[in-house]
Amino acid sequence: MCQAKNVFDVSIQDAERILEAYEHMKSIPDLGRDPEELKRAALIMSLTAWETYVEDKISEEVALQTKVLQGCQIGNFINNSLEKELKFFHTPNSKKTKDIFERFLGIDVTESWSWPGYEDPDRTRTKLNEWIKKRGDAVHRSVADKQISHLISKPEAEKCIKYFKSLVEATDAALNH
Repeated sequence: MCQAKNVFDVSIQDAERILEAYEHMKSIPDLGRDPEELKRAALIMSLTAWETYVEDKISEEVALQTKVLQGCQIGNFINNSLEKELKFFHTPNSKKTKDIFERFLGIDVTESWSWPGYEDPDRTRTKLNEWIKKRGDAVHRSVADKQISHLISKPEAEKCIKYFKSLVEATDAALNH
């Protein structure tokens, strides 16, 4: 198993633990309100785990494929190019993810994004982009009016975590072929 996947597996546990804390805190009678910020935090941590995975995975794969070029000019060029690109690589939606893997590895990993419930890669790409938009809302838009519905429900946050676990599995499988 690759290091990127190992790091993701540990990182996604942060989101799961945040949801456990949410369950505990919402049962505290003196709290006075639903700790909805914990559900937003679980969403944010899920996307952070995904972003870290994509960056680590592309770096791992490029290093593996250019191992024989290490120390020579072309190897340095490839590594420096990737390093520069990753400095500006944020919020890996379906297009950015597709583009970076195609550019450096010649593979469209998004074509392999299929699993039970998400058999159509187009649906999977669309869902990734929806999660990213929701993460942006969670990061930049705190809920000031506690009467309106929450940005994300607990079942949605659980689906988000499950989605990203499956997405990482599908991406890893695509790159291991």
